[in-house]
Amino acid sequence: QVQLVESGGGLVQPGGSLTLSCAASGGSFSSYTVSWYSQVPGKERAMVARIFGGGANTKYADSVKGRFTVSRDRTKNTVYLHMNSLRPEDTAVYYCNAELWAPPYYSVWGQGTQVTVSS
Repeated sequence: QVQLVESGGGLVQPGGSLTLSCAASGGSFSSYTVSWYSQVPGKERAMVARIFGGGANTKYADSVKGRFTVSRDRTKNTVYLHMNSLRPEDTAVYYCNAELWAPPYYSVWGQGTQVTVSS
């Protein structure tokens, strides 16, 4: 079963860019649907972006459409979240989640990475 390691968070000024990485180990990532979630203190995790397994279909939260892009590099077994035009309200811990819908169902989370947008 795959395990996930995230990287790429940090401090960025408003209007800046960051790219988060979600690297899988322990197996091929290609068939997994991978989602990025954000979480701020006191609130539940909210889906930000998703790339579906087996293809390139994607889905985004309305708040990030046109600013964030999710992509997959099969050769590196990694999914990326490219974040542009960042706003202070994007500040959160970002988690990646991978799901395999072929039975049995399997879901795994990364450890999370902090993104802070501030001047």
